[in-house]
Amino acid sequence: MDKLENRVEDFDDTSVEKGVWRYARARRARVVIDGADYFDLIQQAMLKARQRILLIGWDFDTRIHLHRGRRWWQKGWRSGHPSRLGSFVVWLNNHRPDLEIRILKWSYGFLKFFARGTMTLDLLRWARHRRIDFKFDTAHPVGCSHHQKLVIIDDDFAVCGGIDMTTRRWDTREHQEEHPNRTRPDGKAYGPWHDLTMMMEGDVAVELERLGRARWVKAGGKPLSKPKEDRGSAWPDKLVPHFEDVEIGIARTRAAYGNDPKIDEIEELYMRQIAQAKHFIYAENQYFSSRTICEALAKRLAEPDPPEIVIVMPITGDGWAEAQAMDPLRAELVQALQELDKHDRIHLYVPMTGQTPIYVHAKLMIVDDRILRIGSANMNNRSMGLDSECDVFVDCERPGNAKAEPTIRELRESLLAEHLGIYKQDVPLKIEKHGSMAGMIASVGDRNRRYLKPLHPGRNAEWSQELAERQTFDPEEPEELFDFDVSKRGLFRNGSLLARAHNKLKRKRDKTNE
Repeated sequence: MDKLENRVEDFDDTSVEKGVWRYARARRARVVIDGADYFDLIQQAMLKARQRILLIGWDFDTRIHLHRGRRWWQKGWRSGHPSRLGSFVVWLNNHRPDLEIRILKWSYGFLKFFARGTMTLDLLRWARHRRIDFKFDTAHPVGCSHHQKLVIIDDDFAVCGGIDMTTRRWDTREHQEEHPNRTRPDGKAYGPWHDLTMMMEGDVAVELERLGRARWVKAGGKPLSKPKEDRGSAWPDKLVPHFEDVEIGIARTRAAYGNDPKIDEIEELYMRQIAQAKHFIYAENQYFSSRTICEALAKRLAEPDPPEIVIVMPITGDGWAEAQAMDPLRAELVQALQELDKHDRIHLYVPMTGQTPIYVHAKLMIVDDRILRIGSANMNNRSMGLDSECDVFVDCERPGNAKAEPTIRELRESLLAEHLGIYKQDVPLKIEKHGSMAGMIASVGDRNRRYLKPLHPGRNAEWSQELAERQTFDPEEPEELFDFDVSKRGLFRNGSLLARAHNKLKRKRDKTNE
């Protein structure tokens, strides 16, 4: 083992406590909401990079445009950096002689990847540059994916959340039904899209960089040296932080693979944080099909005084296949939870802009304004046990974090205001007047251009229900993808509150059909 490898193999894979891999301080942290702001800010950060940019994502598309910079047809194209991501990476390489750029993308669609036209040319152009390296991540069991969305710059600046640097992610917080900038690289328009991520600076970036370097090596990359200490900062110049000097926790999911054991910190953390809720849980997520998460919520709903649970999500899966796989699962689970909900405490909503549903890609949970959690993990079984995931969170119970509570509250109010098309300062007044988030949402109704529409999943075809109950398309373990014996698994396992509620619903339906 050479000196470089000795410097790299300092990665400690053990958790510091159940559900948490690491705690680390951040000098500054900021929640970035929606892609328009994110693409602008990440470009600013990349322009300030000095040693290394490590980009890790589920998808990556060099054809997208960031925010600032010239387009190829514009006058003066020989000066200034380009806005197109593929060209911007080359420009950075040419103008930052000490900067290396490493990009890791999940291996899915390897052949389809080269159908992206000019992206193939970008990879060929990058191959000529020693300090640009692009790799496909195949280091996971068959059927699993690498789903983390991380950016680490110079061992001091990091991003973790739900936004990939790819197509169909850009949108403003206004989420107009139509926007001239909301187009695919081929010029086709796409619908409104809601997402968010967290930007951080300080020791937490050191830990995420360590995680990223280890993943790079697992994926077949050469060991990367630890960046040298540098007093510079990649933090965008005018970006005001939400948090300063705050401790941030990191949690992961990883399926067992080779000599690496399974990691289910994210699932364990969900169980703990749901159990901690005293007043409310506010969540935004792309999916809602995790058996363990729903069983944790079921326990809370069965209590005499359960917390309010508000979940914002898309009206359906993104594409036919995802809708067929996930929508029936969600419908079965939601109906079982509603059967348990004797106090009208759980409410699911779809954000709307005019007559158009906004697609929710965010992965957020806020508990009592005391816990803020953002990451790549969906509320589905895959994110609990199959795919590689990374979440970060701020917990006000941790030493020195009590000061974060007012800011977490403001973030929740800001998101509700965004979805309802009202002023942020009106949110707490309306909640106080109507007694709950759900009461406030009902009072606003659909009078504004943007509003939250209650989600009432309907009944699915019998064959679809059966596949959902067997977790055929959203298994909890990789081996279940190819195991046709479903006798020991399923959404509604014997003895659980969910199972009892589901069976009660079935009896009611059978009686109605007699």
